[in-house]
Amino acid sequence: MNGSIPESLGKLSELVELYLYSNSWEGILKEAHFINLTRLKALSISTDPIEKPMSLNVAYDWVAPFKLHRLLIRYCRVGPGFWKLIQSQTELLDVTLQNTSISDSMPKEWLSKISSQVQNLDLSYNNFSGRLPLQLKFPKLQYINLGQNQLEGPLPLWLSNVYYFDFQSNLFSGPIPSNLDQLMPKLRYLLVSENRLNGTIPLSICNMKDMKVISLINNQLFGEFPQWWSLWSGIRVIDVSHNNLSGNIPSSMGIPSSLEIFKVNNNNFSGEIPFSLQNCTSLLILNLGGNKFIGNLPLWIGSNVSTLEVLQLQSNLLSGHIPHHFCNLPHLHVLDLAHNNFSGTIPKCLKNMTCLVEVNDACRNFTWYTGYLGKSAITLKGKELEYDDGNLASWGNLIDLSSNNFEGEIPEQVGSLVELGTLNLSMNQLTGEIPSSIGKLRWLETLDLSHNQLSGHIPQNFSSLTSLSHLNLSYNNLIGNIPSGYQLQTLNDPSIYEHNPSLCGAPLSTVCPTDDTKPGHTFHGEDHSKDDKEGFWFYVSMALGFIIGFWAICGTLVLKKSWRYAYFKFFDNVKEKVALTIALKVTRWQERL
Repeated sequence: MNGSIPESLGKLSELVELYLYSNSWEGILKEAHFINLTRLKALSISTDPIEKPMSLNVAYDWVAPFKLHRLLIRYCRVGPGFWKLIQSQTELLDVTLQNTSISDSMPKEWLSKISSQVQNLDLSYNNFSGRLPLQLKFPKLQYINLGQNQLEGPLPLWLSNVYYFDFQSNLFSGPIPSNLDQLMPKLRYLLVSENRLNGTIPLSICNMKDMKVISLINNQLFGEFPQWWSLWSGIRVIDVSHNNLSGNIPSSMGIPSSLEIFKVNNNNFSGEIPFSLQNCTSLLILNLGGNKFIGNLPLWIGSNVSTLEVLQLQSNLLSGHIPHHFCNLPHLHVLDLAHNNFSGTIPKCLKNMTCLVEVNDACRNFTWYTGYLGKSAITLKGKELEYDDGNLASWGNLIDLSSNNFEGEIPEQVGSLVELGTLNLSMNQLTGEIPSSIGKLRWLETLDLSHNQLSGHIPQNFSSLTSLSHLNLSYNNLIGNIPSGYQLQTLNDPSIYEHNPSLCGAPLSTVCPTDDTKPGHTFHGEDHSKDDKEGFWFYVSMALGFIIGFWAICGTLVLKKSWRYAYFKFFDNVKEKVALTIALKVTRWQERL
């Protein structure tokens, strides 16, 4: 359904519940739309936030004829008159005003009127500011979401019956209370990311046995992890990334086998990756990047734990080889081992990673855990980009082994990963030729093989990489013509191929030997065997000419009885021939340079 809502809707005096969403409604709702809805108890309005936004605007002094119990408004512009009307609704049980463009201080008086009976309160994605009233009590409140606002002050952790607590992306400060388990004993979802919280993670948090999700991303927390994580039998998500936490990951972390998302990236953790994590057989996302972890890759990855969809261990101090059983990750979409000290060869068994090889129902979408909206940074197309964990499918499939000490050849089996979107093997010690099988990666958008010791020609079938938008083959020993055609013609930055002395062709200024019509320098890595052969026969012919000429002159001068004249005439002829030869060779050398 589409179009604007008819004003005759306001004549439905017996209407109790009104739901206007999941359609293409547009226009403005005014007083006439609600004028006789005296029995209305539930109002739900949600429209397309981009294509056809809807507005709700009534006179500032208009008095609504109804008393709502449930109100849900999403992605609608609310005028000041309607916001005033909302504040007159004092019998609300469920309130959702999400992304309504409200810019106001927190309505303390209105909250005091509804605090005794409200059960669900969602005012997220607005521009509310100020502090929450600490003296208010919400005895029936179970769900509260005030995320994505400009609220400040200490966290209001006096909500004893709340199980879902989302205060992300605000300006809250101060520590997390040490008696959190007593203040909020029923808490299951603690989402306070992107604030200004400081201090340590309280030990009492481990006593909250019903905890499902902990998200403390991007705060100023420090200290070590509490040691008694084993008390969380049902924990699903732990995300403490982008803080100043340090020490080792406690061995008790591996006890809760229900853990699905574990992210501690961008902290100061050290030591080895705990062996106890092998008990977390349901892990989907493991991100330990940006720390100081040492040691080899854990043997349990790919053996005990094979459910991983995202594995990020980048920017640590890890070393050793990639073990063979590491390839037994059929659900893996993202493998990031960049910026470590790994060595050895790239394993051929990467072709066993099913979701990088073929498309099936199990690989079409990443698993997303309801109630968690974390973010992850990943390097794509030469830039670090941030994505919502709930939208991991937008990352594409990725393998990043850059900035390590891998050696040997790039395995031909890489060409089997036909669903790959990003392949980054730069900053290693790889040798040999670029496998032509890479030209089969139809969805490849980023290919970076720079800063290696690769040799040989660039495979001609690279022109078939129609999705390619970022390419870097610089700082290698590649030779010959740069392939052209299709997508490669749009990649006209010469830096893509720089520091390959024997490469030629566009976009480089070096002209290939078969292309004499284009401006630029002559290709100095060309085959000069033809010139050498010509030089050889030139010298032979010159020598024969000398001999024949010498005896011809001698024969002539014998008749004249003048051997001395013959002697000087011969060496004049020799000097002329040598000077001509030297001039010709110098000219050719100049052309080559």
